[in-house]
Amino acid sequence: MKKIFYFFIVIIFFLVGFSLIHPTPLPLPFTRGGAGERSGNIQYVNIAGQNLKVDLALTEAEQEQGLSGRQSLNENEGMLFVFDTPGKYAFWMKDMNFPLDIIWIGENMQVVYIKKNALPELYPETYGPGLNDGDAKYVLEVTAGFSDKNNLKVGDNVTFTY
Repeated sequence: MKKIFYFFIVIIFFLVGFSLIHPTPLPLPFTRGGAGERSGNIQYVNIAGQNLKVDLALTEAEQEQGLSGRQSLNENEGMLFVFDTPGKYAFWMKDMNFPLDIIWIGENMQVVYIKKNALPELYPETYGPGLNDGDAKYVLEVTAGFSDKNNLKVGDNVTFTY
């Protein structure tokens, strides 16, 4: 009987030790699918009564690249930056070819700050919420003029469609 007990103890220690060496990653809310596609992710952002198709910037490299180098962005499109934790994220217009409205969205899915008409020629100026503004978990880049055209304001609700 003692041998069986010790055998199970050894097995348990082995399994615990193996799981510490090779932990199973926790599922992330935003995961990549195969062949460059993203499965189970945000596809649209509904903001100010508009439904925008979005590209996602999830990794540090994607967030650094953003919309830099693109020639244009359609009125019904945007880029959504998704951060791990809420914070005061600053944005710039490095290598941009067109102006943007940049919208910071809190974890509560409300707009916390808006930078209207961020101009590429003002790089290296940075934009972001001030000390009295809320922290953002998401940042949405859209074509310049979107905020005014759609009467977007701080406190407006935002929803994501998957």
